Amino acid sequence: MTFGPASRLGVSLFDETPPQEWVAGRSNDEIETLILAVYRQVLGNAYVMESERLAVPESQFKRGELSVREFVRAVGKSDLYQSRFADCPRYRFVELNFRHFLGRAPNSYDEMKAHSAILDGGDFDAEIDSYVDSDEYQNTFGENIVPYIRGYKTEAITHMVGFTHTFQLVRGASTSSLKADLAGKTPKLNGLVINATATAVVEPGSTFRNPSGSARTLLGPNATEGGKVYRIEVTGYRAKAFNKISKFRQSNQVYLVSYDKLSTEYQRIHQQGGKIVSITAV
Repeated sequence: MTFGPASRLGVSLFDETPPQEWVAGRSNDEIETLILAVYRQVLGNAYVMESERLAVPESQFKRGELSVREFVRAVGKSDLYQSRFADCPRYRFVELNFRHFLGRAPNSYDEMKAHSAILDGGDFDAEIDSYVDSDEYQNTFGENIVPYIRGYKTEAITHMVGFTHTFQLVRGASTSSLKADLAGKTPKLNGLVINATATAVVEPGSTFRNPSGSARTLLGPNATEGGKVYRIEVTGYRAKAFNKISKFRQSNQVYLVSYDKLSTEYQRIHQQGGKIVSITAV
């Protein structure tokens, strides 16, 4: 087990697990492992009951009639996938498709708009095909490698912003797409991608919502103390000294505040029954 930055950020398991690849002569047990790996990746690490599994595509894959890529396509176009993700808001659905089929967050708003345009035509299958038939998919995974999370590596992204967005989209190896944090089906990256805004990379142990929108000031060697912006992570608890029931009891929250308002915000959160988990400059 790795102890260090990778472990703290929840990506060490990705690094320690080699890509799953089909090769001729695989045993039945190894083929079953590949099938489960496809379900795990394409369905966002969600649990799949035996009754939900796709009997026909699985049988075709076992007989060698489908490659890994075509089995991925079959799972992506299935009612199982659609029932779990297709009712998400448009841009949430798109960002999850990037995670599931390309293993990364969207690199730009142009990417998200292109996929949104496909969905505007009401063609669910075409949206799935656009990932599986892409040059990126073919060059990265080919016909026989199960897609995997790779957005935390430099070769999968075009800029540092995309790197930070991956950690918003994938909250560690043990989390699922819709249960990774309190955002649920709410879009996580839409505003961040539109404005090309980087986010703080935090440990996956605590689940915090992104701030919905706050002005940020970039830090630099000439930045004044008053120009800094601080990220405050807050969770709820019952506080006898103030409110018996915290106003933050329903969810964890993240606030971005300037230095000159830091003390006031600290007092407000404390008085309303919130517990500040961390304060960091961003």
